[in-house]
Amino acid sequence: MIIKTVANKHRQDSRIAVVISKKTLKSAVGRNRIRRRIYEVIRNILPRLNKVYDIALIITASDIINVSQQEMIDQIEQLLDQAKVLVKK
Repeated sequence: MIIKTVANKHRQDSRIAVVISKKTLKSAVGRNRIRRRIYEVIRNILPRLNKVYDIALIITASDIINVSQQEMIDQIEQLLDQAKVLVKK
């Protein structure tokens, strides 16, 4: 996964986009399943963002379809922490 973040002072709420190309995973059902799982994880993380951001999460490998929910949470939190957009616990 790759994450791109940009602070957006003109909005009140953060925006999230999950990008999975057809080249990464051919099946539309699989791409949508991954998107739904990631949006659920991010929905719980959004209140912990330190500002309002536009965030793009780019999925680069089809292996993510087999990752457990907890592993996905850990990976996304780690990426957001590396991007310095999460409030410290």
